[in-house]
Amino acid sequence: MTTKPIPSTGEALPVIGLGTWQTFDVGSDAAARAPLRETLTLLNGNLVDSSPMYGSSETVAGDLIAEHGVRGKVFIATKVWTTGREEGIRQMETSFQRLRVERMDLMQVHNLADVATHTETLKEWKQKKRIRYVGITHYTSSAYAEVERWLKTKQYDFLQINYSLGERESEDRLLPLAQELKVAVIANRPFAEGALFRRVKGKPLPPWAAELGIASWAQYFLKWIVSHPAVTCAIPGTGNPKHMADNLGAGIGPPPDAAARKRMTEFFDAQA
Repeated sequence: MTTKPIPSTGEALPVIGLGTWQTFDVGSDAAARAPLRETLTLLNGNLVDSSPMYGSSETVAGDLIAEHGVRGKVFIATKVWTTGREEGIRQMETSFQRLRVERMDLMQVHNLADVATHTETLKEWKQKKRIRYVGITHYTSSAYAEVERWLKTKQYDFLQINYSLGERESEDRLLPLAQELKVAVIANRPFAEGALFRRVKGKPLPPWAAELGIASWAQYFLKWIVSHPAVTCAIPGTGNPKHMADNLGAGIGPPPDAAARKRMTEFFDAQA
């Protein structure tokens, strides 16, 4: 698996991670948890991203990671998604309990919710070594101006933002800014909630895809994302171990260069 350095420390992070929105929100259902357990066993240092917004996802991920002793093989990220300092602290403490961690790898302010308040708390917690990295997130271009304003305060190690062949607006300002400020970038919505697959349904990969180590459309979409020099990792959401294995394949081998990315973009855009 290809890794990229987290700019603020140089720590290596695999370029393909795992999102848990919807897919891990299964509660105590043993049958529904079984494929999630298998999915997690495929990881080796990869980022697992969750949020208290995602129903039971934090609890399910925490249970399965603990049960199978894979804490050392995952980089755990979650978020604070509420208003007020005390409520934020309460919610984050709950996340620590649900995910069964003593020190969180990455805590992010979800969609900039009360970002000024929570940023101060996160800076304190980082200093106390309760969390390792601090980040902010969003998922829509309408928020980019505000995201940019907060990035420029130089308080964050990570930015999580939507980026895919179907949503490229962050290329204009946010990705270059993150690169300039040495902020790691997590790409969410890598398949634009399935829109990319719908666009190419029933269509074969281009014959030159194999030359880039691409064996599926998922790998095509993910390799394009993580080959951007500002992007540290992408977090496709899945609870299917076969899909996870396929996604991880996008992190194998050299990334497409600028010319290959351009060719991939043009081919995708030509699909009606």
